[in-house]
Amino acid sequence: MTTETIQVAGVRCERCVMRLGEALQGHDGLEAANANLMGEVTLTWDESRTSRDDLVTLLSGAGFAPREA
Repeated sequence: MTTETIQVAGVRCERCVMRLGEALQGHDGLEAANANLMGEVTLTWDESRTSRDDLVTLLSGAGFAPREA
């Protein structure tokens, strides 16, 4: 299992957090996801079933682009 916190742009309200969760819901290999209003998304996934790139693509597709460090 891999766990990482990714900072994303576009989270402005509770509805945004819910939309973010819906974008990730049911993704094969994603074990846990937690987002807050500061745009921090903590993800835990099984590397044999999905990848960070796949999860970032889902986030981006829902309008939540990762911020560069």
